[in-house]
Amino acid sequence: MKWNVQRAAVLGAGTMGSRIAAHLANCGIRSYLLDIVPTELTPEEKKKGLQLSSPAVRNRVARNGLDAALKGRPAALSIDDLAAFITPGNFEDDMPKVAEADWIIEAVTENLGVKRAMLQRVAPFRKAGAVISSNTSGLPIARIAEGFPEEFRRHWLGTHFFNPPRYLHLLEVIPGPDTLPEIVEAVSQFADLRLGKGVVRAKDTPNFIANRIGVFSTCNILRIAQEENLTVEEVDRLTGPALGWPKSATFGTLDLVGLDVLDLVARNLVENAPGDESLEIFRVPEFVTKMMSSGLLGAKTGSGFYKRPKSGSGDTQVLDLQTVEYRVQEKPEFPSLDLAKGIDDVRQRVRMLFECNDRAGHLLWKAIGPVLAYAARRIPEIADRVVEVDRAMKWGFGWELGPFEMWDAIGVEKSVGRMRREGLNVPENVQRMLSSRYTSFYDESGRERRYFDFGSGEYKSVEPLPGVLLLHDGHGAPRVVRRETDASLLDLGDGIACVEFHSKMNAIGPEGVAMLNAGLGELAESFDALVIANQGVNFSAGANLLLLLMQIRDSNWEDIDREVRTFQKMTLGIKYSPKPVVAAPFKMVLGGGCEVALAAPRLRASAETYMGLVEAGVGLVPAGGGVKEMLLRCTEALPAGEELLPAIKEAFNLISRARVSGSAEEARRLRFLRPSDSVTMNPHHLVADAKQTALEMASDGYRAPSPGPRSDIRVAGQAALAELKIGIHIARRGEFITGHDALIAGKIAHILCGGNLTGSSLVTEQYLMDLEREAFLSLCGEPNTQARIEHMLKTGKPLRN
Repeated sequence: MKWNVQRAAVLGAGTMGSRIAAHLANCGIRSYLLDIVPTELTPEEKKKGLQLSSPAVRNRVARNGLDAALKGRPAALSIDDLAAFITPGNFEDDMPKVAEADWIIEAVTENLGVKRAMLQRVAPFRKAGAVISSNTSGLPIARIAEGFPEEFRRHWLGTHFFNPPRYLHLLEVIPGPDTLPEIVEAVSQFADLRLGKGVVRAKDTPNFIANRIGVFSTCNILRIAQEENLTVEEVDRLTGPALGWPKSATFGTLDLVGLDVLDLVARNLVENAPGDESLEIFRVPEFVTKMMSSGLLGAKTGSGFYKRPKSGSGDTQVLDLQTVEYRVQEKPEFPSLDLAKGIDDVRQRVRMLFECNDRAGHLLWKAIGPVLAYAARRIPEIADRVVEVDRAMKWGFGWELGPFEMWDAIGVEKSVGRMRREGLNVPENVQRMLSSRYTSFYDESGRERRYFDFGSGEYKSVEPLPGVLLLHDGHGAPRVVRRETDASLLDLGDGIACVEFHSKMNAIGPEGVAMLNAGLGELAESFDALVIANQGVNFSAGANLLLLLMQIRDSNWEDIDREVRTFQKMTLGIKYSPKPVVAAPFKMVLGGGCEVALAAPRLRASAETYMGLVEAGVGLVPAGGGVKEMLLRCTEALPAGEELLPAIKEAFNLISRARVSGSAEEARRLRFLRPSDSVTMNPHHLVADAKQTALEMASDGYRAPSPGPRSDIRVAGQAALAELKIGIHIARRGEFITGHDALIAGKIAHILCGGNLTGSSLVTEQYLMDLEREAFLSLCGEPNTQARIEHMLKTGKPLRN
């Protein structure tokens, strides 16, 4: 069954409903966002002379919900213009519009009676064949639709999005007892391809998969915090990136989600899973109850475990869990966590932390050990396989390792031995696995990944996800043509080569540049097209700043000059390759990484691409062709004879302010992406999509933009440079920028205007890149640049000096 959604209706404009509508807009789907009609006027409405019958009043709840989503951070929309795809309305006046919807998503209050009443209201207007689903976080799907007509129930299922829907990959799809298999498959495929979701099929059990495990984990950590008298900062330091969990950790995540949501989901489990052996864990501690009674729910009320200043100035305060009062934030000391920072591999890092015989190791075991055992006991109740549980936790809670993957990293036999010594109950299915001489949940020794199947008592293959091309750790992983520490050259098959970065943060150093040149060489001799892609956390955070800093300290100016020239030659080689080169940027694409992407004749970008030339933030200018490329992109559409200055100012502002896109579509508006570049919604499909793009370019008879670098680039000369310098001077006099900012801005303006040329002229690409290189080298000698680089390496944040 092929299912296409032209129009959706979202019922309920709360935190989730409004953000689901926003994500549908991100995917090009128009929706009606409906909510209740107010019964009273606000003071502002009274001042405006509005009545309860006024449309602005009747749609106020939905409008306010949408406005909250649009103003919230992280941004719900990829670009602001997409708000036009969402039409706010109300249940009284606009319910007939639901008849237009191909997909109706119920997202009202998490209450069984309220949800059933909403379905009763919408059922008469739903067109035959329209899919209707609930975004419930854990209520029984079957009971919500119980008693409704058969045709309704055949098109009814659960579709549980995670907050924020734009960023969290997971969509749990929960069929009801009567849901047509083809509807389940159609919704799953649509969510995968169009919405960019990682779909996990869940059973209709309380809280499904991710919330069942995730809320247990959270409640267990809250219990430990109370028992061990831990601070908010200590808990979040322990349960954040060191463990492979998000930076928001435990309490930061609760502030984002809302304490009321946690309480609701936990109570739902207590009420609907009486046979769960760990029900007491789900009863929230006293400090949570006090916070809720005081309205300290998190971001939605302005204060939660953290209280951040509204103006953006001042210090963030944290809640004292004992007094339930705010205090100044403190940095907790855990020496083993400091040591773990140097371990990039999350499995090695987790193993090291759990082997530590110190306070951090003790607390982590108390926090995580029960979660591992609980997850094992839930099979086959919530899922038949460990695979679905691990995917749900990685995609829905942002864990780098699912619970069974984490257990493997710690060591199953070793941890079970510890459980026994401490008198903890070891799950029976895990005991059976070990007694059968299987010592891990996953077997990665062969070319395909296998998981331990509790039902059959043996390893079975993890089937490859459709449309996903894994560069490593998968069945049929690409052949390695050449490998170095920081980068590799792979054979993707079908005549397509791939250059992959795998350094820390995928920073590009000499090895990365050499591998790109090697890839171009192999492309010329043995392949039809080249893809530049990887499956790390980010495409590339830029050039290797640590190496550059060491060279600056040693005054290795000739080495810096030579490496910049080599980088420039490489980007020109990519741009003018006689065979297609496709780059696949995603997440952070900064500095030198951005320049590599800009050089590629075609981009296949992830929807979440944060792209920019950020060198000014570390006291430098782009020197790999970035300034030149943005000048070309801002001026190339100008008619002959058109004034260049407005286009030059556009490029100048972009580079001097180190502007970074908030999405792929914003990157297109900023000209980092061309109109011909395409976007992939599901990041897991990105490499496969980039390979397909390369195949199509090759089969279509690709021709390079020209035989070699251009020699007809218009520059404006000294008159335009003088105007830009006036603006820089005014900004400096007004103390909007520092002296070093002004120096950098002047260098950027000098390049964009063509250097010392007196009037409008035609120059070559190499001429502009020589200006970039000269400016870069001159700034490397500035003490303020060195200070900025040192600060960036130490803190990850730019320094204003």
